[in-house]
Amino acid sequence: MEIQSPDRLVRLAVDLVNTRTLDPEQLISPASLRTFLLEHGEPEPVDVNDHDLTAVRAIRERLRPVFQAQLQTDAHAGTRAAAGVLNGLLAEYAVKPYLSDHDGAPWHLHVAEPDASWAEWLAATTALGLATFVAGHGFGALGVCAAVDCERVFANPAERRPRRFCTPRCATRTRVAAHRSRNS
Repeated sequence: MEIQSPDRLVRLAVDLVNTRTLDPEQLISPASLRTFLLEHGEPEPVDVNDHDLTAVRAIRERLRPVFQAQLQTDAHAGTRAAAGVLNGLLAEYAVKPYLSDHDGAPWHLHVAEPDASWAEWLAATTALGLATFVAGHGFGALGVCAAVDCERVFANPAERRPRRFCTPRCATRTRVAAHRSRNS
């Protein structure tokens, strides 16, 4: 359970939230959670159980509103609520950052207790990553796909390219559907 780059932390948060969208649930078993963690750079051993799965899903649902802040009727209230979510996760799960070289790994930063569960580690790590990202880019750089048939979230660090869709595919599909609707 280590932290590498800030980009990794944001990608981890985005990918975690996107494990439950309109697509089928992706975190369906401890094995799928283990695969998710390994695919996101966690070194072996990655031992997870049903309790870890349930707790990680709960953290995922606590993170989701952070990406929905700009969708609120009152964007200012939405961003304050999203900041409250991140501050709450940091207060509940994060500890004073410390360097570690456990298990022969190179020196890296930890922000969760040494004996933290996977859910506690994900809560502290993703909250720190999103808080750092928002501090640099604002809540407007986080979003939920505008395609009607998609609810994936994204992080967009580009300064002058507002983004409404999670992928070019969703943007194209939406434009084609609008074009067809206008011409029918």
